[in-house]
Amino acid sequence: MINNDIIVQLLAQLNVEYQKTKSERKEIAHSYLGTEEKFSFLEELELVTVSIRGYASQIEAGAGVENREEAIANLHQLRVFDRSAIAEFYAETRSGYLQMRAYIRMLDYLRLLILEYLQME
Repeated sequence: MINNDIIVQLLAQLNVEYQKTKSERKEIAHSYLGTEEKFSFLEELELVTVSIRGYASQIEAGAGVENREEAIANLHQLRVFDRSAIAEFYAETRSGYLQMRAYIRMLDYLRLLILEYLQME
């Protein structure tokens, strides 16, 4: 059974891991640009990150998540590896950007934990 302590711990760890990606993010910003029609990898990652962290922060605050059913539906749609810019980056960087790749996996794991937590309530 997943309790909110696990989510809170993973959120804290995710925040630390995000800071560790700073130098990689600078390099990625120059290499993986978006187009007018398509978000860049970092823009797409930021959108997903804000949503997932937002749900985790609500759980951390102890208030629960507003509109639980809507949150569950949204978390199903937020599959990190279904986002084309993120999936392409991940596939193209098999041997590099190890911290960023670890951050992406951790972010999706947090999404899954929150989803399971909300579905158990």
